[in-house]
Amino acid sequence: RCGALRRGVDPLRPELDWRTTTSIEVARARAALLEATRSYFAEQAVLEVQTPCLSRAAVSDLHIDSITTHVTGRPAFLRTSPEYAMKRLLASGYPDIYEIGRVFRDGEQGERHQPEFTMIEWYRRDFGLQAIIDDTTTLLGRLCSDLLTGDIAQYTYDEALEQATQLHSDSPTQRLIDYVGADIAATFAHDHDALLDYVFDTAVARQFESDRLTVVSHYPAAMAALAEINDDSQRALRFEVYVGTLELANGFVELRDAGEQRARFERDLASRAQRDKTVVPLDERFLASLSAGLPHCAGVAVGFDRVVMLATGHRDIREVVSFSEL
Repeated sequence: RCGALRRGVDPLRPELDWRTTTSIEVARARAALLEATRSYFAEQAVLEVQTPCLSRAAVSDLHIDSITTHVTGRPAFLRTSPEYAMKRLLASGYPDIYEIGRVFRDGEQGERHQPEFTMIEWYRRDFGLQAIIDDTTTLLGRLCSDLLTGDIAQYTYDEALEQATQLHSDSPTQRLIDYVGADIAATFAHDHDALLDYVFDTAVARQFESDRLTVVSHYPAAMAALAEINDDSQRALRFEVYVGTLELANGFVELRDAGEQRARFERDLASRAQRDKTVVPLDERFLASLSAGLPHCAGVAVGFDRVVMLATGHRDIREVVSFSEL
C-alpha cells in the first residue's frame, strides 16, 4: 500500500490520482517566466495591482460564460478577467498597471482551455494601437526568445482572411456558408460573425508560422467588444497575437464612451436572451467609471499558461498547471 501511495494511487480508491499534473521542471520554468514578466513591467514602471476575483456583476459577452456562486445568499460571479476593475483603477487616477491573477470561465476545457487559468493583463496610458502591439510583442519575445527565430509578421484581419481564403469580413453570409459547407454553417445558425470566427480559427490561423509571432489587427467592428472603432475604416482598434495556431494575447485601444459601452452590453444581453443563455447583471460601477472619465489607454490580456506551454514545449495546458481536476 505504501508503495502504491508513493506512485500516487490509493489502491482502496484507484479512481483518485492525487499526483500533480505537471513536473518540477515545468514549475521552475513557470516561476522563471513570472519573474521575467515582473522584471519587464518593473523596467517599464508599470505598477502591479490586485483586484477582486468575485463580483456581483458578470461579463455580458455572448461567447464567454461566468461561473456563478453565492455570497451571503446572493448571486456572485467569478471574474473572467480583471478588466472592469482595472479600468476603475485607471479612472481613479492610477498610472500604468498590470495584474497576474487567476480567472475563471465556464464551459472552457480541453488541450488549450481550462475553466481556471492564469492571465496577465495590463494597461498603458496614452498608447495607441501600434504602441500597445509593440509593447506586447516585446514582452512575449522576451518570454519566448529561444523559440522565436523568425521576424514578427503583422496583418490586418482582412489581409489575413483574404490571403488564406479569398474571403473578406464583409463578404455576404452566403459566401461564408458556401465556404464552410451547409452542415457546419447550420451549427452556427448561419450567424455571420460566428462563421467568420470559425473560418479564421480553422483556415486562417493554420497559415501562421510556429517560429514567429503573428499579429492580427483591425478586426471587424462587430468584434470590437470593449475596443474603440476607427471612424474612417469602421474597424475595431483591436489585435491578437499568435504563435502558429496558438493565440497568446488579445488587446484593444479601450472604448471610453459610457453610452456606447452600455449599448454594446445591452446588445450582448439581447443576444444571450435569444440563445437561451443566462442574462447576467451588468457592472454598473464599471459603467459609472467610464462616465467619470477613463483616460486614453490601451490594454492587453495574455494567457500565461499558454506562454508556459510554448516555452516548455507542451501541447496540453493540463501539463503546465499543478492540478487539473475539473
